[in-house]
Amino acid sequence: MPKPCDLRNIAVVRDVALLLNAMRDAGVVSEYALFGATAQMRYTEPVATLDADVLVAVPSPDRLDVLAPIAFCRARGYHEDGESVRVGAWPVQFVPVFSPLTRDALSTAETTDFEGVPLRVVGAVHLAVIALSVGRAKDLARVLALLESGAVTREAIGRLAGEHGLSEAWERFARRLLDDRG
Repeated sequence: MPKPCDLRNIAVVRDVALLLNAMRDAGVVSEYALFGATAQMRYTEPVATLDADVLVAVPSPDRLDVLAPIAFCRARGYHEDGESVRVGAWPVQFVPVFSPLTRDALSTAETTDFEGVPLRVVGAVHLAVIALSVGRAKDLARVLALLESGAVTREAIGRLAGEHGLSEAWERFARRLLDDRG
């Protein structure tokens, strides 16, 4: 079983940011943003994760070349590791935009400065609603963590969930996990 990623290794995160920006600048991807558990750590306490998930949009969606990011990384000395590319100790998984929600998350992602390197990160409310849409126990725990940290509000999640046809999932989540909390 792989060990969780250690986000305290600033050099690795910086290397990931440099790689992602290089991919965008070279036209391998038209845009990217860190998402999933790794992105959540911008808003909450660190959580265990086995890889860094990167949401990507490709320049020509009608001609999806799923191997282009892998070939780009390989040419720069990074190697495949299962479904990921290893950057230092970190497996990085490239996930093409797969729904209107993830397209919206990518287009509204925030750019942060990480050790002098720009790094795009999906916003907290989108992270919560994406986690809600996936619905695994660990994803629902992420929604709770984002709420408890104050990074998102119930209203913001409810609004975005409604915009993406997830009102019922949000209401079910709120009844099960929030209504008893007061």
